Amino acid sequence: MVRSGGGRVFIGSFTAAGGPGLVIAEAAAQGGALTLVAAVNDVPDPSYLALSSDGGMLYAVSETAEGAVAAYRVDGGRTELAGPSVPVDGSGPTHLSLYAGHVLTANYGCGSVTAVPLRPDGTLAAKPSGRLQHTGSGPHDRRQRGPHAHQVQPDPSGRWAVSVDLGTDSVRVCTLEAGAPALHRECALRPGSGPRHLAFHPDGEHAYVVNELTPTVTVCRWDASAGSLKPLTEVPLLPGAPAGDAYPSGIVVAPDGRFVWTATRGEDVLSVLAVEGDGLRLLGTVPCGGHWPRALAAHDGFLYVANERSGDVCWFAVDEATGVPRYDGSVQVAAASCVVFG
Repeated sequence: MVRSGGGRVFIGSFTAAGGPGLVIAEAAAQGGALTLVAAVNDVPDPSYLALSSDGGMLYAVSETAEGAVAAYRVDGGRTELAGPSVPVDGSGPTHLSLYAGHVLTANYGCGSVTAVPLRPDGTLAAKPSGRLQHTGSGPHDRRQRGPHAHQVQPDPSGRWAVSVDLGTDSVRVCTLEAGAPALHRECALRPGSGPRHLAFHPDGEHAYVVNELTPTVTVCRWDASAGSLKPLTEVPLLPGAPAGDAYPSGIVVAPDGRFVWTATRGEDVLSVLAVEGDGLRLLGTVPCGGHWPRALAAHDGFLYVANERSGDVCWFAVDEATGVPRYDGSVQVAAASCVVFG
């Protein structure tokens, strides 16, 4: 089946591993294929990206030991840095999102969430307005000696921000108070699971947390009125036990809410799960088209995979009835880490 779509695409990469920085591409109006257009190498390790709602500004973390966030102005065919990068007072930021007039970053190295205000024109304020330091640890003797915030994003209602912490086996629900992230509630997941990323269901009442230290997804009930997350069940991502550490990474929910897809780096596979009420059912896995799939994006009937170690972004046509992705093509982007559609 031929799908229609098209539009601007932004790809993040690790410059320290030979990546080109921020890559701009175009998606074909028919068929989903990507064509690389340009690269902007102003910021080291722009590993994760977020686009403003009007598409006029793009934000990137700089996943370095010092940690920073940068803003780009997107104007027609040009994507240009809009001012200097802003330090986030946290090491190794791995994720960012827009929330309540701020950019929030999840700082993996030190286990914190930073808020940087946005000016009226969408550029970044000169410094952060606040930071929330996570505390705690987990049973994994190497990976959970302290907190490691891996993702932060608003909930579907826009009232809350949720941060996923691999080191403390928990998800924190936050708000902003005087520009500083403030803890509302910490929701515990199974000890040793190592939660990495969370994706909400379109119904706004369910959330799915992919766990990095065990190849599973935790299905949760989300209550936006109370700002609470309740774990319901945990579902395997692989049909059998992995040969070694599996390292699940990305997760995305189909726009119609019928399927969930995840990536597992150690196995180089994509998992397909069917949504069934308050649970999920594993339908199977398919090869990711490369090596070390770090992130996923769903767009106009296609699934896009950033394969970090093979240095490519692959696209898959998704069967509407079964949810199974079929490999369609790829482009080379060294150390690819993230795909965002404009």
